[in-house]
Parts: sequence; C-alpha cells; structure tokens
Amino acid sequence: MSQLAKLYFFTYNSLQAFGWTVAFFRLLSNFLLTKSNTGAYASAGELICWLQTFAFLEVVHGAIGIVPTGLLLPLMQWVGRTLIFVSIARKIDEVQELPSVFITYFAWCLTEVIRYPFYALNSIGPCPFWITYLRYTIFIVLYPTGLAAEMWLIYQALPYIKEKNLYGDFFSVLPFSFDNFLKVLLVLYPFLWLKLYLHMIKQRVSKLGKRHEKKKK
Repeated sequence: MSQLAKLYFFTYNSLQAFGWTVAFFRLLSNFLLTKSNTGAYASAGELICWLQTFAFLEVVHGAIGIVPTGLLLPLMQWVGRTLIFVSIARKIDEVQELPSVFITYFAWCLTEVIRYPFYALNSIGPCPFWITYLRYTIFIVLYPTGLAAEMWLIYQALPYIKEKNLYGDFFSVLPFSFDNFLKVLLVLYPFLWLKLYLHMIKQRVSKLGKRHEKKKK
C-alpha cells in the first residue's frame, strides 16, 4: 500500500472513529441524565445517519479491490444499517422513541468505537494486541444483540409504515408494498446476518490464532 493510500485510510477511519465516539457518548450521557432510553435518536440519531451514509465509501473500497473484504459483505452491512437508520427511524417519529432504537444504536456505537481505531492503526503500522483482541471478541456478543434489536425495530415499525403508506409512490409500481417487503426481509434477515457472523468467526480464528501460535513457539 502506498503512503498516500495509508494516509487516506488512516484519515477516513480516524474520522469515523471520532464520529462514532461522539455518538456513543451522546447516547450514553442522555441515558445517564434522563434515566430513559427513549431519547436515543434525539441525542445521536442524525449524527449516526451521516456517519452511516459516509460509510458507503467502504463498499467502494471493497468493490474496487483496495481492501480484501470484497463487495458483498460491506454492501450487506451498509444496506441493512441504512435501511434502518435512514429509511425507517429517520422517517417515523414514533419509532425514534422505541427502546429497540437505543439498543441498536448502543450495539453499533460500541462496535464502531473499536473497529475504526483498529483499522486506522493497522493502516500505519502494527495495532496493539488489546485492540485486535477486542475487535475480534466483542462482536460475539454485540452482533447478536444488534441483530435482535434491528429485527425488533423493524417489526415495531411495521404498523406505522402501513398506516403512513411509507414510500407508497415508489412501491406503487411494484407488486408489493414497503411493509410487505420488510416482512420478507425479517424472515431472511437472520440468514443474511449469519454470513457476516461466520465471516467474523473465521477472522477471529485467523487473527487471534496466529498470536496464540506465536506464543506457543
């Protein structure tokens, strides 16, 4: 990787790390001050929407081959999150106050304040092992938590989507409505998510297994 590419990746991942850290502390401080999980979107939602939109660059990185992740996995993650952030939570005020939004945001923020520093440091040199360990360990709990919260959020949003006929103009040319599309997605969601989860398990064995082998030697 050229020095210019290293600088780009360090800058991109550092900015994302900073943004997600701000979002995490906004979320946490609101929860501690109000003793309520209903203000998650008001405290951090718009910032997270912008961070997630900006993250489309990661799909581009995989598509053009400048990172080894390929196109499919980052695209799946980006589409799933954008669907929840931008297409649902941002459009429906009633959904923004649901506990499922808080749990989803919390799981995502905690994941990203570890993931992006890991990528930023790896772009300029060896990453401290404790960050690598957290990166490939904490997802074991946070990914299923995020999955459950995302599915709960979508399920809770269905009545509002049907009532408001959300995206009715767009789906009018299709043989199904947006809420019916989401019902099908809810069935498929765990299977799509499992592909990402198993990929992370393999990555964990690869990254942490190498460290274990070196210690044994």
